[in-house]
Amino acid sequence: MPNLPLSKAEVDVLVAGLHRVATNLWWTWDQEAQEIFAELSPRGWTNLYHNAVAILREVSDYELRVRLQDRLFADRVRQVVQAFDAYLAERDTWGRERAPALRERPVAYFSAEFGFHETLPVAAGGLGILAGDHAKSASDLDVGLVGVSLFYREGYFMQAVDANNWQTEYFDRLNPANLPIEPVLNAAGQPVTGEVEIAMSRVKFTAWRVAVGRVPVYLLDTNLPDNEQTFRDLTLHVYGGDSSTRIMQEILLGIGGVRLLRAVGVQPSVFHMNEGHAAFLTLELLREKIAAGNNLTEALAQTRAECVFTTHTPVEAGHDRFTPGLMDYALHGFRSRLPAPWEEILGLGRIDPRNHSEAFCMTVLALKNSRAANAVSELHGRVSRRMWHCLYPDRPTDQVPIGHITNGVHTLGWLKGPVRRFWRRKLNGGAEEKEAAPVLRELFRLVRGQPANPWKRLLGEPDFWRRLADPAFLSDEEIWCLRYRLRREMIEFARRRLLLQHERLARGDFIRFDALLNPDALTIGFARRFATYKRAPLIFQQFENIVKLTRDRQRPVQFIFAGKAHPRDDAGKRYIQHIIHLSKYSELQGHLVFIENYDIHVARTMTSGCDVWLNTPRRPLEASGTSGMKAACNGCLNLSILDGWWREAYDGTNGFAIGEDAHVDHVEEQDRLDSANLYKVLTEQVIPCYFDRDEQGIPRKWIQRIRRAFTTIVPQFNTGRMVQEYTEKYYLTK
Repeated sequence: MPNLPLSKAEVDVLVAGLHRVATNLWWTWDQEAQEIFAELSPRGWTNLYHNAVAILREVSDYELRVRLQDRLFADRVRQVVQAFDAYLAERDTWGRERAPALRERPVAYFSAEFGFHETLPVAAGGLGILAGDHAKSASDLDVGLVGVSLFYREGYFMQAVDANNWQTEYFDRLNPANLPIEPVLNAAGQPVTGEVEIAMSRVKFTAWRVAVGRVPVYLLDTNLPDNEQTFRDLTLHVYGGDSSTRIMQEILLGIGGVRLLRAVGVQPSVFHMNEGHAAFLTLELLREKIAAGNNLTEALAQTRAECVFTTHTPVEAGHDRFTPGLMDYALHGFRSRLPAPWEEILGLGRIDPRNHSEAFCMTVLALKNSRAANAVSELHGRVSRRMWHCLYPDRPTDQVPIGHITNGVHTLGWLKGPVRRFWRRKLNGGAEEKEAAPVLRELFRLVRGQPANPWKRLLGEPDFWRRLADPAFLSDEEIWCLRYRLRREMIEFARRRLLLQHERLARGDFIRFDALLNPDALTIGFARRFATYKRAPLIFQQFENIVKLTRDRQRPVQFIFAGKAHPRDDAGKRYIQHIIHLSKYSELQGHLVFIENYDIHVARTMTSGCDVWLNTPRRPLEASGTSGMKAACNGCLNLSILDGWWREAYDGTNGFAIGEDAHVDHVEEQDRLDSANLYKVLTEQVIPCYFDRDEQGIPRKWIQRIRRAFTTIVPQFNTGRMVQEYTEKYYLTK
């Protein structure tokens, strides 16, 4: 009997459900939802940055309704919508059990950037990616949290490389109608507006709401006709302009962000400043408390009781500082509303409050006005306590009140599609429980009674990953097959991107792109911000030796690089130029490539497709780092200086370490030693282990390291664990 067509009412429900899913970033970490949107328009999915909202604008309502007459497709859509609704309606959550107070009075998480997905490019780097992953895990755990940031209508810059191999920047205007964001409206359906005093002007703002699962993130926007063009452009670019632009953006973020929360009826119990950019929020809290009748001393104590602060960098330039003159100018209007001695307020941002010529530091302001502060790894905590000991001269360095919570990643969001599908087949496949191996029966027991795709809830459980890595459940051959598929996908992605880069320049130096890179070679990836302390070219200091490694036909090695330098960082741009020059005009041609316009999609592709993830920061300047965590959950092994998170994760069996758990203070000597140690570990450990194959051609020892990475890194270095730590140590503790 043929299937009966869906009724109009049934189709209406599915269409409405798809639109509801598209406007919530939950779909960015749900594979089944992504497959639905990709199937509606495969080319659009690729060309529109995997944007579910844009896909539903590309596909007409009529076409969508016709497509839903395919019963199998309609059933898949129904399952996705039901899974989404079940996720939002779930009641048996960690947050409800362990942090119910935050449901009524949530955490207000302020960050100058949030990196959610390539669809919404409003982040510059790791700080924003961490903030986005924090919000996703807060949603998964059902911890009461709201985010606050700015809506940068041209986002972070797009990167292109010119004929001289020099990075150039351009911008694409974001169209809110094509994005998973909605205007923040009042009860009358009108945009919620607010204003903030900047210099001698009153700057108006509206806001957009990003639904990140259960977590709302508000993005302030000053692009309004009532504002002067200078102020309309405050929300044009991420970290755009000079110090004047920066301080005005931070006034909008901190002071405007608090006012927006008041306007929408959110009464936070905790204000969490993710880096010092948001620290002006403490001045707005002071203003509120003084206006309520408290003196400055009382207002300071009450403000400190509400605030926590996370510092992310041991690099001096990463801490915003503003001259007294710029502070007087930018906060002129706000100052008139804050009935407190201005020099005392400026002293809150100075190491020595009596030094009236000292610059105002946002990190100092945050530290002085927070009840708790933390760094983002154990070593970074030690460095930060030394760095800011000057604020606590009466205490020993080890008693400076800066703790640490090591960063993590949102595991499900960083699993590449083939990896998600792989686990889905393994765990939700057709094997009958009674016929399954003991380890599989135990996994069935663990997930029984859980909602759709139950394995997602267990990604942070060490026991879960230990069982998944058991050879009785997952063979070496299956892991090696998956790794080959991921490497092939990355190489073909790189070939397409490199061909487009070549065609854009229309250069005469021809490279055969279809034959570029070797799917059988050990593939080493490096992708991140091209800040000079990250030392992207370090591996090429041993240039002649590296060339020999790439030319070895029995044990070939190749390199894929990507990343952006800040527009004003010429030293970082020279690193990019050097690497691209080597890829085109040296003996490394064909064995080294640079992919332009690094973004979250490129990051996800590279961290999954590379065999080795290279990280060479000048220790101890890498506060934490998270890209190696993303690599680990996809079976890519980390090769890193023992800095940031890696010195906590490395156990000798789950990746590779460059050098010892120490460093010299002389920069040139440190670079020389690290370069020598990198080449040593590469030639004595990494390459031999990778190419040590048995009679079936399987690198058993290499795969054992992948298993160890699964069991020791993934369950620990994730934002689920991280958000739980923040909740228990800082959010619920006063």
